[in-house]
Amino acid sequence: MTKRPDFVLAGTPVPAGSRKTVNIPVSTLSDHTPVTLSAHVIHGRGDGPVMFVSAGIHGDEVIGVEIVRRLLRAKNLKSLKGTLIIVPIVNTFGFLNHSRYLPDRRDLNRCFPGSSNGSLGSRLAHIFLNDIVSLCSLGIDLHSAAVHRMNLPQIRVSANNTETMRLAHVFGAPVILTSALRDGSLRQEAKKIGVDVLLYEAGEGMRFDEMSVRAGLAGILRVIKEKGMLPSAGIAAPRAKSLVCSNSNWLRAPVGGLLRLFKAEGDVVEKGDIVAAISDPFGDAEIEVVTRNSGIIVGRAVMPIVHEGDALFHIAAVKSSGAAEAAVDDLASQLEEAPLFDEDEII
Repeated sequence: MTKRPDFVLAGTPVPAGSRKTVNIPVSTLSDHTPVTLSAHVIHGRGDGPVMFVSAGIHGDEVIGVEIVRRLLRAKNLKSLKGTLIIVPIVNTFGFLNHSRYLPDRRDLNRCFPGSSNGSLGSRLAHIFLNDIVSLCSLGIDLHSAAVHRMNLPQIRVSANNTETMRLAHVFGAPVILTSALRDGSLRQEAKKIGVDVLLYEAGEGMRFDEMSVRAGLAGILRVIKEKGMLPSAGIAAPRAKSLVCSNSNWLRAPVGGLLRLFKAEGDVVEKGDIVAAISDPFGDAEIEVVTRNSGIIVGRAVMPIVHEGDALFHIAAVKSSGAAEAAVDDLASQLEEAPLFDEDEII
């Protein structure tokens, strides 16, 4: 039997049936500390697709880093066919500074395709796209809400891409949101070079959320299995079908003050529901926050102090409120039944 050729990443060979962390030079900090883009390559003995999983494009989105950490420890990967490239932290600069952005305040997910002689963000985007993404046929990019916001686990895909929509259903997050490709984003530029990307959103910036981590890890393993890279044993299909939402809107604060929330992510609301109240610090005035549309809450604010116009609830339209509630309940109970991680496994 002919041995499968080595997989080569940034000039580093990874033999078939092995795994290796490859450090791709990016830059040097002002104190002369080198910065690398570190990717862990698992090169299976058998033929199969090349796929990437990335986290930390925004430095404050640490939940993806935890999902990746657990993925790297998954026993299933010993049977991997094809090649899996796992990047726990794309934006090291933001991660070290607990910031969404790069040191020059640029958003890395608006810097693609990048350039080898551009800004720091442009150079990092160029390296990630050309040295890693371009080698793959599929990727899963992990994100969370910003600091002081919380997202229900959801997959975002383009409405007209039947393959990513199929894989989004395989992933099994409670909600699939169709969203247009944005200029400068990884998803847009990857598509231009023939690489499909599923974007996973869940949890809150700078925080871990156990259910969001479980949903992300389970979904990634399902997609890897669906691509023929893993055997089916130990990877359960989602118990309920994901809700596909084609439009959504933000419900904003009518006044500034102290916010009390009556609803949370995953709750289904009807038009005219009272979902929160905003009071002044003296308790003299209280304004109710009322929904303008029916739907499911896919994101919300978590800070109790708000200004007029602040985004409070992200509500996605659904065809049936009853079906939405049942689907979220089924998927949540499936995750709750999964084995709990010990504390030293989580932190």
